[in-house]
Amino acid sequence: MSTALLFPGQGSQTAHMRETVERHAPRLLELALSEVGEDPFALADEGTAYAQPAIVAASLATWEGAGRPSAACMAGHSLGELSALAAGGALAPEDAVHLAVVRGRLMQEAGGRTPGGMMALLGDGVEARAAAEASGLAIANDNGPTQLVVAGSEQALDAAAADAKARGVRSMRLAVRGAFHSPAIRSAVVPYRAALGAVEIHAPTLPVFSSGTAAPFGAGAEGIRDQLAAALIKPVRWRETMDEMRALGADRFVEVGPGKALTGMVRRALRGVEATTLEAVAHA
Repeated sequence: MSTALLFPGQGSQTAHMRETVERHAPRLLELALSEVGEDPFALADEGTAYAQPAIVAASLATWEGAGRPSAACMAGHSLGELSALAAGGALAPEDAVHLAVVRGRLMQEAGGRTPGGMMALLGDGVEARAAAEASGLAIANDNGPTQLVVAGSEQALDAAAADAKARGVRSMRLAVRGAFHSPAIRSAVVPYRAALGAVEIHAPTLPVFSSGTAAPFGAGAEGIRDQLAAALIKPVRWRETMDEMRALGADRFVEVGPGKALTGMVRRALRGVEATTLEAVAHA
């Protein structure tokens, strides 16, 4: 089988992340504690400034604990791009955690300057998109044929929820404090690009897909930096990313990190493939 490794983004935090990092990558635990200044694992539900470094550290600790497995291709969902690039040889794991600290802090600050939120629309994709567009919301994540995440002001989210209900689409507010993957957090892009410029980036050793373009990152370091920075305000094209990995020949999708959100997305979007977690593979 041709395997694709998937690395999760925000919202995948679990209660056992700290234990995983302490066991398999204690240096990443020390780094995260030092750079955040508090325990991001204990505070992961309190804001993106804590959740992002905790999730990246836990994802990479899981990968390292499994012997740093390779694959035919890799991809990360939003934040997970940092983990995927580290596993794909483009970033040092320590630099990925450092960038997650900076990214999380900048996004939280930007969300505070321009209040807003995010909401999942679950059901018919055409009706969900129509509800989002009617309310002027940005499409933040296209996660599959039955899950669309939108971002914008609280007023627009309320309007979209009412419209979605009338269209037979279920809505669910996400526990984030900001309209991420939308122009509302544009102020985070330039300082994040500066942080990216301060770390060493290499060409990935295998195809690592950007969920912002649904195509593999290129070989040039500057291009990778530009894509990662621009992704803060662009939609996550996860449905297309899954389709492209499948077209490349991947028929086994293994989620690396906390949670099982991406595994569920693969199962709902792709037929004739295996979807599982690295933890399940290790215990098989």
